[in-house]
Amino acid sequence: MQAVFDGHNDVLLRLWSLKRGGGDPVADFVNGAANGHIDAPRAREGGLAGGLCAIYIPSGGLILRQPDENGHYDTPMSAPLERQPSLGIALDMASIALRLDRAGAWRLCRSVGDIRNAMADGVFAAVLHMEGCEAIGADLSELDVFYAAGLRSLGPVWSRHTIFGHGVPFAFPRSPDTGPGLTEAGEALVRACDTMGILVDCAHMTEKGFWDVARVSTRPLVHSHSNAHALTPVARNVTDRQMDAIAERKGVVGLNFATTMLREDGLENALTPMSDLIRHIDYMVERMGIDCVAIGSDYDGATIPAEIGDASGTQVLVDALSDAGYRGDDLAKLLRENWLRVLAETWGETP
Repeated sequence: MQAVFDGHNDVLLRLWSLKRGGGDPVADFVNGAANGHIDAPRAREGGLAGGLCAIYIPSGGLILRQPDENGHYDTPMSAPLERQPSLGIALDMASIALRLDRAGAWRLCRSVGDIRNAMADGVFAAVLHMEGCEAIGADLSELDVFYAAGLRSLGPVWSRHTIFGHGVPFAFPRSPDTGPGLTEAGEALVRACDTMGILVDCAHMTEKGFWDVARVSTRPLVHSHSNAHALTPVARNVTDRQMDAIAERKGVVGLNFATTMLREDGLENALTPMSDLIRHIDYMVERMGIDCVAIGSDYDGATIPAEIGDASGTQVLVDALSDAGYRGDDLAKLLRENWLRVLAETWGETP
């Protein structure tokens, strides 16, 4: 079985929702859940050895706009969120991550050495990520606290605007060039992340925001869970020009399993074949090279292909990649090594 390190999941959102309903997130993760995508038993079964686990503040009742007669849709942007309620939710999710670590349910990793050791020990290697920085104020004082708690990756925006920048809507077909990019506070956040060794994720960001990150940051450029816009023109996917910049900076794009970002018709439909995932992998490898493509599943955050189902089915994609000709070192790069290289470079380590 091939070990997979995943660039994005929302398991903390699922566990936080469970806790709000009176459940025990640690027991749920350790013993296995009846819903969702990731828990320890299913991760072991599918060879999901670890990943970037997002602190994400939900946007209430956001529902994708139904496609019109041409199959097109344009979901209105979520309203910006206030900092204080967001901070409370973010701290609650960070607490869940720390409790899982203390219980030995997973290992909260702050270095690539930590990740490799956890994988060798058969323990889920979790890296704390923040998807949308509504919990952080312009003076960045909260960033220091979350860094001390283990935060090593963040995206300045989700698909809503923050004080740091502008997000893209869920829309098909649509360019990612939907509005302004980073604000002055956003540029300061990116510079602080470079100094501290925190990965900056451009997923959910406008194309202008991507180019702002490319200008301000000296680190590898990353889209943690996005696919090829040329194949599926949703606003969340990455253009050829963006891919060229990511390749030049030796960054990475993580293949998103969300069916809306894989299918030619952009629809939310679990009956999506593995061939759609492979065609995006093939396209991105052809455009950027084998060193710049990885996995960013969006487990627990999206409708994914039924053939995979949940974390226990991760090897279905591994087998499909092998059947498509990706083997040996190339397969290892796609499944884990590209992520570990980019994280090591961002964090100032040896891979």
